[in-house]
Amino acid sequence: MSFTIRIGTAGWTIPRLWRDGFPAEGSQLERYAARLPAVEINSSFYRPHRLETYCRWAGSVGPDFRFAVKLPREITHERRLVEVSSPLLEFAGQIAGLGEKLGVVLIQLPPSLAFDPDAAAPFLRAAGALPAQLVLEPRHASWFTDAVDALLAQHRVARAAADPPPVAEAAVPGGWKGFAYFRLHGSPHIYRSGYQEDAIAAQARSALRAASTGETWVIYDNTTSGAAAGNALALAGRFQSDELVREGSTGST
Repeated sequence: MSFTIRIGTAGWTIPRLWRDGFPAEGSQLERYAARLPAVEINSSFYRPHRLETYCRWAGSVGPDFRFAVKLPREITHERRLVEVSSPLLEFAGQIAGLGEKLGVVLIQLPPSLAFDPDAAAPFLRAAGALPAQLVLEPRHASWFTDAVDALLAQHRVARAAADPPPVAEAAVPGGWKGFAYFRLHGSPHIYRSGYQEDAIAAQARSALRAASTGETWVIYDNTTSGAAAGNALALAGRFQSDELVREGSTGST
């Protein structure tokens, strides 16, 4: 059985605790990309980056590396998905610098943003023009229904699985089933707690199940304490060993 699972962290900072797991030479991004096949750019949520910056990042990694880029907060948190044609166009022009190494556009919604079909449907149509797989991370309970999942699937938008989940349904991927994206923020203390061996083993099994129907990403966002890099390396190590083969599946990350 062949599958694609991309493992990475939010940002490519290499904490001192985990630096021995990466090459000693090169920029932080070059060193990071030598060990992990994907990264999530969160800084794009707060401020724009120039086309040339994205081009430089794309040139720092190998041909199989992929980036996820977070949609700007102007679109999700300030305009709240309404009247976003202009900022979407600007964003598309910036991230074009990643070229074929652009894998995902992550759309994280504010917890206060309830589902409104009159806003969501036009937004999804407009965002569909972006040259990447769209992944939505909603946090209001109204987004976790069969009707919303059907709308997302119609537009080929995957709903991220989050830990800790804001509602029970958020713990598993939803929306379009051809792609899965796990955002692991740290639990019990969000952004800080590291995951222990048993949790990482469970995450590996979840990723493997999801990968049976499409490409799967696992991104660790518990970066505040530096745990993300260690957790990502540990998960990648499970797929590089024969541990999952003994469970009846083979493949590569």
